[in-house]
Amino acid sequence: MPHEVHAVVAAKQGAPVELQTILVPDPGPGEVLVAVQACGVCHTDLHYRDGAINDDFPFLLGHEAAGVIEAVGPGVTALAPGDYVVLAWRAPCGTCRSCRRGRPWYCFDSGNAGQPMTLRDGTPLAPALGIGAFAEKTLVAAGQAVKVDPHARPEAAGLIGCGVMAGYGAAVHTGAVGSGDTVAVIGCGGVGNAAIAGASIAGARRVIAVDIDDRKLDGATRFGATHTVNSRGTDPIEAVRQLTGGHGADVVIDAVGRPETYRQGFYLRDLAGTLVQVGVPDPDMRIDLPLIDLFARGGALKSSWYGDCLPSRDFPVLIDRYLSGRLDLDGFVTETIALDEVESAFDKMRDGRVLRSVVVI
Repeated sequence: MPHEVHAVVAAKQGAPVELQTILVPDPGPGEVLVAVQACGVCHTDLHYRDGAINDDFPFLLGHEAAGVIEAVGPGVTALAPGDYVVLAWRAPCGTCRSCRRGRPWYCFDSGNAGQPMTLRDGTPLAPALGIGAFAEKTLVAAGQAVKVDPHARPEAAGLIGCGVMAGYGAAVHTGAVGSGDTVAVIGCGGVGNAAIAGASIAGARRVIAVDIDDRKLDGATRFGATHTVNSRGTDPIEAVRQLTGGHGADVVIDAVGRPETYRQGFYLRDLAGTLVQVGVPDPDMRIDLPLIDLFARGGALKSSWYGDCLPSRDFPVLIDRYLSGRLDLDGFVTETIALDEVESAFDKMRDGRVLRSVVVI
């Protein structure tokens, strides 16, 4: 029997989202039904609403969520009703060429629920990142639900499902920040601050936050930034070199994803340093760099997909660090809102007034 629930739907490109009643089926083989407790409002949801991901409207938005398993489908043995979970938009298949090579964090055939959630008239919904959690209940593949410590409040816990994991993993996994490293992070929104937190936890000697907004730079110190640079009035390349003995940072993380920030990041590095891009660019953006500089400066230029994380391994670890006071997930929660306030949350996010608005259900 399908479940009738309230959910946030993007019906057509660029139009304000709508709170609608949708139908969520009982779980089939390999699926679980999750009662959503909280879901963060991420830039990716806005990209879906604006048609920047694809045109598979209508979309069921929301993907950065925590909740409780309500029912499990046939064949699901690792989860049971009542389990407290964080949802992941990557669920390694275990059989693709990347998984077989021992790199499941790059899985090329990640699993999603097989059954569609629909509007009342039967129109299939495309769930954002295979999740669709701006809803009272959602249906996902069992591998997308990662069991974590239930003492973590859902408003904070859900954030590791996307933005926090992306930034933290960009520093710890992709950038491989180690003890004594110097790190520069460009862009101090949610993902950038998570990268700052990750670099600090990993033992970086200096973590330099770069942004054009003094309010964001002040906030970055809460997550572990040791120095800040306002690049609106200061040359960030020169400033970072001054803070690193004239050399540049060992690891630079671009959490913005624009040509100008990528170029800055390229030259913010020390020789043989690493540049990690985790900010998502628009499809039409291009970068032009002298080939001789690519050769002469050496090092590594990397993209970070979901923080190169393995959710089943990393989510419980981040929750443990939160509960022990080492990772300030609460600091990312600017406000809590209701389902019918998502559109206004998009406006605040676009204007840079929040790190995260979190829907509480």
